[in-house]
Amino acid sequence: MTYATVQGDTWDILSKKVYGSEFHTDMLMKANPDVVDVIMFSSGVLLLVPEIDTVEQFDSLPPWKRVSN
Repeated sequence: MTYATVQGDTWDILSKKVYGSEFHTDMLMKANPDVVDVIMFSSGVLLLVPEIDTVEQFDSLPPWKRVSN
């Protein structure tokens, strides 16, 4: 999947937008090494967005955090 940035996007904002959590910035940065030094994006930069395995993430949580509402 790709994502076209909007003016003012940052790595943590992008992670929150595409994954629902700012804790996946490392995955976005690894997938886009040519722009890893960018702090704040201008609009229209196309970034690769790798898929994440949400089941694996859930299994790695401690038991008290695995409870869903």
